[in-house]
Amino acid sequence: MNIRPVSFGHPDAVRLNERVQLEYAERYGNEGDVTVLAPGMFQPPHGLYLAVYDTAGTPVATGGWRSHNKDEHGHTDGDAEIKRMYVVPEARGRGLSRLVLAALEKDARGAGRTRMILKTGTRLPEAISLYVSSGYEPCARFGRYRFDALSRCYAKALVPVPATTGSGSAAVATRRVG
Repeated sequence: MNIRPVSFGHPDAVRLNERVQLEYAERYGNEGDVTVLAPGMFQPPHGLYLAVYDTAGTPVATGGWRSHNKDEHGHTDGDAEIKRMYVVPEARGRGLSRLVLAALEKDARGAGRTRMILKTGTRLPEAISLYVSSGYEPCARFGRYRFDALSRCYAKALVPVPATTGSGSAAVATRRVG
């Protein structure tokens, strides 16, 4: 597996985003996540979007983070929000989501963010299990779905670590996994 930064507008990211939207629509019986996202939201040093490719070069997973500061939607200064974590069904069970999550946390921490936040839902128990087992705890609701009964919000403090190779997205490079 190969993890590398891509634009949220990259064709592989767009295709996988379409797949995750179909899964959201199927699980929730609606049009999917209507949160407006743009490629610029994931540009370093204010965010990062990653794609995971299998050994044949097929994109099999994605995930990104984007910066937030205190606002009327419940965000606080220093927030980094996880968006569009997704692994295609045929590649699940290989630990890819944990690898992407760890890379996103490391990058956000390096960019000076102090808290990683995310929204998920009750009909995504696998996602809830991933986040809880990765140290995320329920937090005050935020964002577009903060009043939705099916929405769940989680947060994890990003404890600073001494930088040895720089900060932000420069520390995330193409890497081979397993």
